[in-house]
Amino acid sequence: MAATYFINGKRMLSSDAGFENELTIAYGSKKRPFCCCMNPSIEMYISKRHEKLILNRMPNTGGYHHPECESYEMPAELSGLGQVAGSAIKENVEDGTVTLKLDFALSKGASRSAPVASGLEQDSVTTDGKKLTLRSMLHYLWEQASFNKWYPTMDGKRSWFVIRKYLLEAAKNKIAKGGSLDGYLYIPESFVLDKKDEITKRRIEAMRHLSSSVKGAQPLMIIVGEVKDFDKTRFDHKIVIKHLPNFDIVLNADIHKRLFKRFADELTLWNAHEDSHLMFIGTFGIDSAGVASFVEVALMMVDKNWLPYENVNEYNLVTKLVESKHSFIKSLRYNLPSTKPLSSALDTTKGDKTALYVINGNATDEFRTELDELLAESEVKSWVWDASAGDMPALP
Repeated sequence: MAATYFINGKRMLSSDAGFENELTIAYGSKKRPFCCCMNPSIEMYISKRHEKLILNRMPNTGGYHHPECESYEMPAELSGLGQVAGSAIKENVEDGTVTLKLDFALSKGASRSAPVASGLEQDSVTTDGKKLTLRSMLHYLWEQASFNKWYPTMDGKRSWFVIRKYLLEAAKNKIAKGGSLDGYLYIPESFVLDKKDEITKRRIEAMRHLSSSVKGAQPLMIIVGEVKDFDKTRFDHKIVIKHLPNFDIVLNADIHKRLFKRFADELTLWNAHEDSHLMFIGTFGIDSAGVASFVEVALMMVDKNWLPYENVNEYNLVTKLVESKHSFIKSLRYNLPSTKPLSSALDTTKGDKTALYVINGNATDEFRTELDELLAESEVKSWVWDASAGDMPALP
C-alpha cells in the first residue's frame, strides 16, 4: 500500500503522479517532508542514492511510526540494532550517508594471519556494540532490505532475484573503511545457463581490483550468498555457492574447522530443514595465482520465506506466524550473544504491537532473571513461550 506524506504543503500518496517532482522540489529547497502514518505526522529527510531521491526516517524516530509503516523500527530492547545504532552505525541527515564501523578487515597485509570464522560469541562481547562483526553486518543488510519483515501479502513474492536486488540497494549510501559499501560487496546474480558468459564477465569485472595490491596489502571483498554445499578440495575445503557454479572460494582447513564448531547450530538446522536456506557472508581475496580464498565467514539460517531464525523453537514460531496470516518483524541479534535474552519477533498484526519471546530448554537461571527484568522495563506488551514447560501457547 502506498504511504501518505505531507510534502511542500500538500498531502500526497507516494504513488501519485506528481510525487517524484515534489520530492525533487523539497530536496532542492531543503524542506523536510512528513510521514502521515500517525497523528501528529513525523518528520522525514530526503537523501540521494545514485541520482535517485529516497525518503528516510530521521534518526531515533523509527518507534514513533505506525507498526505497519515502512519507516517503523522496533524499540531498542527488542533488537540487537539498539546496541550498535549511534556507535557502529551513524547516520548523517545532511547528505543521507550512513557510516559503518567494522570489526573485520577489508584488506590483508602480507604478514597478517587469517582470522577464524566471524561471529564468535566472545567477539560479540568484546566489541560492545562499537563495531559491526561480519554476522552483524549480514543482520544489518537483511534488516535494511526489510527481509526480517513479513506481511501475508508477501507470500510467494521472494526469490533470489528479489533478495539480491534489495540487499544491493541496502548497501547504497553506506560508508565503510573510507569507501562505499556497495563497492566492496559482491552478491551472485541469478544463474541462467544461456547467459553464463555474460554473468561471468560481469563477475570478473566486479572482482578485477582484487588482483592488484597497494603497498603489499591484499584488497578484500565482502560476498553474500546461499550455501549449496561444503566440498573437499585436494588440500582444503570450499563452499559450493548457489548461483555461482563457475567460481570457487577456498576455505583453509583451520577456518573450515572453526566455522563448523562456531556455527554448529546453524548447520544442524540446515540439515534438518530442507525447505530453509543457509546464508553466508564472508570476506575473500584473490592471490597472485588467481585463487580466491576466504578470510572470515559467518552463517545465518533463513526459512523458505527468507525470514531469519536461530533455533527449532524460533523456526516453529515463525512458521506458525506465517501460517496464521500474522504480520510481524523478526528480531536480529547483531552483536548480542545467544546467552542474552532478546525477543524473537514483534507481532504487528492489525497495527497492534506484541513482543514475542521464546525461552529454550537450555536457558539458564541468569537468562530467565535477565528476561524478567527486560519484560518489566519494556513498554511493549509481551507474549512468552517457555518451550521447556510445554507446547506453544496461542498467538496474541
